[in-house]
Amino acid sequence: MPLSTASSRRLRGLSLLTLLAAGLATSAAASAADLLDLSYRPLAGKQQVNLQQRYHGQVLLVVNTASKCGYTPQYEGLEALQKQYAGKGFAVLGFPSNDFKGQEPGDEKQIQDFCTLTYGVKFPMFEKVHVTGAQATPLYQRLTAATGVAPAWNFHKYLVGRDGTVIAQFASKVTPDDPQLKAAIDKALAAPAAH
Repeated sequence: MPLSTASSRRLRGLSLLTLLAAGLATSAAASAADLLDLSYRPLAGKQQVNLQQRYHGQVLLVVNTASKCGYTPQYEGLEALQKQYAGKGFAVLGFPSNDFKGQEPGDEKQIQDFCTLTYGVKFPMFEKVHVTGAQATPLYQRLTAATGVAPAWNFHKYLVGRDGTVIAQFASKVTPDDPQLKAAIDKALAAPAAH
């Protein structure tokens, strides 16, 4: 029995919606995978590290850092998070930036010495970058696009899930031991590992 014109249009509309939904799901999965497909040098290092290859399947807390900021003591809390959760597939990734009031004026060797000697930082620190505006490094462009929120100051935090999607962002004033931040990390770590 032939379909009426209205039924035929409805079926075409549903097929189009199904294709569109599938395309959006594929696009979201692709953009999640692409978020970390970038390479950065370790702080004061020479060899580029591809974040996707190195940290695939881990929960990440990406933080823009500075050595001369009122929030600089957060280095201690970030290192404590790293120690607490590293064995569960978690890493803090620090990206020094001088974007806010010149609070990270040193070169990479000076930053590395400061972080290590003053706060005992062992979590991965990467090259000095821009995190806001037109000069923002691609990682921060992607984090900003994913959340709609660019860092407004030093020590802004983005939580990235095992599947490479941005789960949450936390303002600078949210300390590493904040119960909401730790609960979000625990929840992300409980999610199945990505393949």
